[in-house]
Amino acid sequence: MIRKAVLPVAGFGTRCLPASKAIPKEMITIVDRPVIQYVVEEAIAAGIREIVLVTSSHKSAIENHFDTNAELEDSLEAKGKHELLAMLRNLVPDDVSIISVRQGKPLGLGHAVLCARPVIGDDEPFAVLLPDVLVDNSANQTSDLIGMLEAFDQHKTAQLMVEAVAWENVVKYGIVAPSGQAPAPGESAELVGMVEKPTREAAPSNLAVIGRYALPGNIFSILESTAPGAGGEIQLTDALETLREQSGVQAYCMQGATYDCGHPMGYLEATLAYARRHSEFGEAFQALLSRYHQGV
Repeated sequence: MIRKAVLPVAGFGTRCLPASKAIPKEMITIVDRPVIQYVVEEAIAAGIREIVLVTSSHKSAIENHFDTNAELEDSLEAKGKHELLAMLRNLVPDDVSIISVRQGKPLGLGHAVLCARPVIGDDEPFAVLLPDVLVDNSANQTSDLIGMLEAFDQHKTAQLMVEAVAWENVVKYGIVAPSGQAPAPGESAELVGMVEKPTREAAPSNLAVIGRYALPGNIFSILESTAPGAGGEIQLTDALETLREQSGVQAYCMQGATYDCGHPMGYLEATLAYARRHSEFGEAFQALLSRYHQGV
């Protein structure tokens, strides 16, 4: 099974301005923790034990969040705040390592993934998780990330996690073209192509790529030789199309829900969804929603 994951966190987060001007978008809070912590917890729960953050000079807050803060811990211990102290010390299990590498220039998602090559190596498969997308499997028996990694292990073929979106929204996403019928939730299907933000008429399906990938190590050599594409950047989609032609790529259809926290409306929806079922604040939050709904 895949045990390594890459989280590209070097972008400016312009869709979240002005909130992301001084704070990384990945550190914006959903209820009681930053977005990226949810994604790291998702990876750890799926068996990932080595996480590579592809970061930049203005994202040190992310590295600090997962690092030890001895002064803060000493203060909590002196004040007898043992529950908070335990929570901080358990952010990352002892058997999980988080490593940071720098992307010197914002040259695209493909380039960001390529920056992790010295840590990941060319001989092992790995996952890529976009940290501004939350995958919510609270209503499912297992997580979609676990399902996708199991599909990779079973088929030995790259996997792209996809979800069905409204046909009028296909223009907002990368859309995949299955070779036959669309895969059922929790299943994978071979792809015959991918289209970036097609019109409704040109879309081969309504299955959108949502920011979770399981990839073989040889994607690095493909990325290395991939010419700049849209926006003059090295696009992961272009490298995936080359990989598809060489050895095939499959789409894994997710069962849960996604929230694009890189967009204000996605962030607000995630806040509602996660706050309503929060173990500590959920009941009070539900009451608060009822008050606003009634205009009180």
